[in-house]
Amino acid sequence: MTDQYYQEDSQATTILVLGILGLVLCQFLGPFAWVMGNKELAAIDAGTRPPENRGTAQAGKILGIISTVMLAIGVVFFAFFLVLLIVGAASN
Repeated sequence: MTDQYYQEDSQATTILVLGILGLVLCQFLGPFAWVMGNKELAAIDAGTRPPENRGTAQAGKILGIISTVMLAIGVVFFAFFLVLLIVGAASN
């Protein structure tokens, strides 16, 4: 078995950690995990990063997508209730 050296180090673990933190703690980290996951997978496909980390990068990307969707839903609900609050205050 030959050792192959890659031009860049993998960021898959960082992406997974950002995805988990985005899901559990702070949804604002989700878009970062999503974008970094896309870049990591593209680099793996290009052969500049090790392919052994593909699963970790995909998991982090998926968690990033989920937390980004949760963030978007939260922003929509916040905006909805803010509008209700403003309309209710204006009617009094």
